[in-house]
Amino acid sequence: MKKLGLIINPIAGMGGKVGLKGTDGLEILAKARNLGAKPISPQRTIKTLERLTSLEDEIELITYPGEMGEGVVKQCGLNPKIIGSIDEGNTTPYDTQQASKELYELKVDLLLFAGGDGTARDIYNSVGTKLVVLGIPTGVKMHSAVYACNPMRAGDLAASYLQGEVRELKEAEVMDIDEEAFRSGIVSAKLYGYLNIPYERNHVQRLKSGSSINERYSQEAIAQEIIENMEEDYYYIIGPGTTTRSIMERLKLENTLLGVDIVHRKQLVEKDLSEKGILEHIREKKVKMIVTPIGGQGFLLGRGNQQISSEVIKQIGKDNIIIIATKQKINSLNGQPFLVDTGDSDLDRMLSGFVSAVTGYRESVIYRISS
Repeated sequence: MKKLGLIINPIAGMGGKVGLKGTDGLEILAKARNLGAKPISPQRTIKTLERLTSLEDEIELITYPGEMGEGVVKQCGLNPKIIGSIDEGNTTPYDTQQASKELYELKVDLLLFAGGDGTARDIYNSVGTKLVVLGIPTGVKMHSAVYACNPMRAGDLAASYLQGEVRELKEAEVMDIDEEAFRSGIVSAKLYGYLNIPYERNHVQRLKSGSSINERYSQEAIAQEIIENMEEDYYYIIGPGTTTRSIMERLKLENTLLGVDIVHRKQLVEKDLSEKGILEHIREKKVKMIVTPIGGQGFLLGRGNQQISSEVIKQIGKDNIIIIATKQKINSLNGQPFLVDTGDSDLDRMLSGFVSAVTGYRESVIYRISS
């Protein structure tokens, strides 16, 4: 039998919908909980494990107690082997590091972990490239290339690897950023090392790449196109990113580079909104949303902009989503589609298909979205 290890970071991603851009540190975690943040790792891990239930008799699933794996595994009707111990409700990076070491000592064939870039760092610091691992994306930032595109693809790839159908391994980058600087609008990403992952091109996300100085003219041309077509009776949700920031700069409005702002009649309504704040502002209003894909990865929704939740998207409607992307950013995808990972599989499928993306002044391309 193959041995499958599982580690869940129960707090990963909790800062996303409430606009905190991460949950590193006890103070930020407490603030997220006070703002009503709920764990998202358990439900996303369930979607992964549902793709593995057919292998129940072929794998031994080994995990940590309670919220770090046991509860979710049993909820899926699986019978795991439980190792280690935790202080329920007060898990720390040390627990992730210790779990990684113990699973390595048990010689698991694959380690699945649910979390964000901080979780990937903890696992790298514990076992390096000695284990084959695969990330279930549940964090906010996820700049690293060790994650599947979404929880379902994580399950599919894990199953294929354990059955010997996928044999290729890849050393994937573990990246993380300074969250404190990130909240101030500064992206300072650092390479910490590499993890070995099973590799199948359509199942794993790519490394995030930033915008280059050469894109500035293209961003300004896109901004001019968007501003000229803004309608007086619509509210505009402006998503994070340097391309969307060009719109706010051209309007001479204060903006949040890594947050979500709302504009009406070319004036700022409010900046750096949480999911709750967005929903309060758009209720019973005509709304359009402007988003741009993450360079190198292609994610439109579900990475770094979790404030734009499935509930927000449903209220806006697919036809009112405006996609903007420089030609350089589209070329960086090498033909791979835009991606969405909202946490709602039905919504992701509804958003999929061919769409128009604004690439310059009076310029656009037709491009595909995939879930």
